[in-house]
Amino acid sequence: MSTAESTAALQTFSSAVSDLVARAAPSLVTIQSHRSRSSGFIWRPGLIVTADEALGDEGEISAILPGSGSIPARLVGRDPSTDVALLRVDQPNLQPAWLGPVTAAPGVLAIIVGSQDGRPTTALGVVSLVGGAWRSLRGGEIDNRIELDASMRRSSEGGLALDATGRAFGMVVFGPRRRVLVIPSATIDRIAAKLETHGRIPRGYLGLALQPVRLDSEGVGVMVMSVDADGPGATAGMRQGDVIIAWDGEAIRNVQALVRSLGPDSVGAMVRLGLKRAGEPMEVKLQIGERPET
Repeated sequence: MSTAESTAALQTFSSAVSDLVARAAPSLVTIQSHRSRSSGFIWRPGLIVTADEALGDEGEISAILPGSGSIPARLVGRDPSTDVALLRVDQPNLQPAWLGPVTAAPGVLAIIVGSQDGRPTTALGVVSLVGGAWRSLRGGEIDNRIELDASMRRSSEGGLALDATGRAFGMVVFGPRRRVLVIPSATIDRIAAKLETHGRIPRGYLGLALQPVRLDSEGVGVMVMSVDADGPGATAGMRQGDVIIAWDGEAIRNVQALVRSLGPDSVGAMVRLGLKRAGEPMEVKLQIGERPET
């Protein structure tokens, strides 16, 4: 290929990427909350999805719309376990993003589109990993494991990941060690719909404060540090100082694994907890409750 042909190919590629960003830009917004700046996108008329991790825990929230000023945004609901938060704005005529199913494969181009001060931002990368459904450290069910090899600015978190056709296949967030992950469209639609209807995603609740401990047998258990007097643990007869060593007959690996077992489907389930109380083995049955909103 000649220099002229190479230049023409690069110009064509550059123009194509710029066009895809321009097409996505009307659906992107800047989210401002207490000491935080991030991106979000129009999910449905008047409703914005953003990354829960990037959203402040207190104070007012506002959205800077493309080509417009800042308007108040109200929190509809948030789900830390899937990193999805839903906001409502009094602007029903905004252009929703088109979220499609995940068809990405390792090595394909990924275009990250975010918003900063109401203006689009972008970064190029590739899909580095695609896997099946997985459970987050906080117990959220995420439909696909998608990782990007890309350098993303902090303000782009909560923006969109586009494929080479310009179709959005999920929301970009930071994972451990600032790895760029994609929350896929199927997860967003499932969680945001529940947040719109109920304002929250139910999570399992034991009513116990837990701390990992090393067992004499070189295994791992979790010690009950305190018991909610009105919680499921108290109803089951759990006491401060009990050490949980098994969950439904399976040895406890760590506290995180136990927490991941407390997803939405766990509410109301009956589990058998293997314990050591004052060094003596015993077993109790506990019905998992629903975590209070506070």
